[in-house]
Amino acid sequence: MSIYDLIVIGGGPGGYVAAIRAAQLGMKVACVEGRGSLGGTCLNVGCIPSKALLTSSAKYAELAHLSSHGIAVEGASIDVSAMMGRKDKIVGDLTKGIAFLFKKNGVDLIEGWASIPAAGQVKVGDDVHEAKNILIATGSEPTPLNGIEIDEQDILSSTGAIALDTVPEHLVVVGAGVIGLELGQVWSRLGAKVTVVEYLDRVLPGIDGEIAKLAQRALSKRGLKFQLGRALKSVVKTDAGLTLTLDRVGKDKEEVLEADKVLIAVGRRPVTRGLGLEDLGIALDPRGFIQVDETFCTSVPGVYAIGDCVPGPMLAHKAEEDGVACVEMLADQTGHVDYNTVPGVVYTDPEVASVGLTEETLKEAGTEYTVGKFAFMANSRARSTGETDGAVKVLAGTDGQILGAHICGAHGGDLIAELVLAMTKGATVAEVAATCHAHPAMGEAVKEACLDAMGRAIHA
Repeated sequence: MSIYDLIVIGGGPGGYVAAIRAAQLGMKVACVEGRGSLGGTCLNVGCIPSKALLTSSAKYAELAHLSSHGIAVEGASIDVSAMMGRKDKIVGDLTKGIAFLFKKNGVDLIEGWASIPAAGQVKVGDDVHEAKNILIATGSEPTPLNGIEIDEQDILSSTGAIALDTVPEHLVVVGAGVIGLELGQVWSRLGAKVTVVEYLDRVLPGIDGEIAKLAQRALSKRGLKFQLGRALKSVVKTDAGLTLTLDRVGKDKEEVLEADKVLIAVGRRPVTRGLGLEDLGIALDPRGFIQVDETFCTSVPGVYAIGDCVPGPMLAHKAEEDGVACVEMLADQTGHVDYNTVPGVVYTDPEVASVGLTEETLKEAGTEYTVGKFAFMANSRARSTGETDGAVKVLAGTDGQILGAHICGAHGGDLIAELVLAMTKGATVAEVAATCHAHPAMGEAVKEACLDAMGRAIHA
């Protein structure tokens, strides 16, 4: 049996991208995947299927707002089965595409669940494969709640929430983070009553507080109900459905909610069980993340880790950047990831996008900064499309360097890219503001926010 230069454990965004890049660099590479299809959580049961359902549900929801355009629609209906079929086809086509890329780049696919019996060895089934280097890219999974058993029928994780065959009457979403709000809006658009329960007194933890408030206000207008400052104590199945008991945080008070489906979306945790890491002596932090150095090397030489199973943003694109940087360093090239410029996007309507530091973080650190803001209500393109909720917010240092940028608004996930590039290249708010932006376009709001940070806004 030949020895691989690199065996990647996990075929998700971090793993498959690392495998392909390593092959491009001349390494003999294999990727081990036990799911039965490539793409990991993101492609199979996460980012991609949820965005497919968000798109389908958005088209249905838009029908209710066409009368102002002089368009009358009658008799529209929902075929959940067809919607799920479209989602599944998208996922299937993309997973096949990754398999094609493996063949194109000469990456060997080893199907099955892996363990690492010793440095330089990967066991899959009864077979042991030799490798000069091993890269762990096993990703993450939904974090459970103590005492709440997820059955994917009535009590759901995100996996079950993207596979329902009917629209629930009342869906309670536990967790007002990215996953909870996105999937909550999918089913709200399709006719479900959706109540979002959150332990904190705000939505979207980690997002700039002002932008999060804009998002909550807009989502409330679109039908989501919020119960903040509440902890889920128990879920009891009854003949009528589900009975939830909530504790008011900081108060000696209980509340009861009735629902027919509950989505538990309180976060994600690394997947490392079954790999044999403890026996191998690989160090984990208290939360179960694999500890790595600046080269992504674990405490065992020759064993590396990237993506959701190591500390940092749990995002598919961050995992991809990790993977490329890791294998480029293995090939004696310069690999680097600037985690200060990794954007995050919530694909609700309106979208929420963020990069860099929040205003809360800057205040806590005592950093001097200026704020530039521009509301989409004042943007001509937004007015013409009717997508006027939200704003662009830019945070700049005293030298004009962009320290953070935050958007709540239509196409925010696309608009943030300009500000990510500006931060990456060290462009100032003055340089972004001096860049000619097309009119009428949503991107003009980015220019205006940068002008506002300089005290020079034209249209505000």
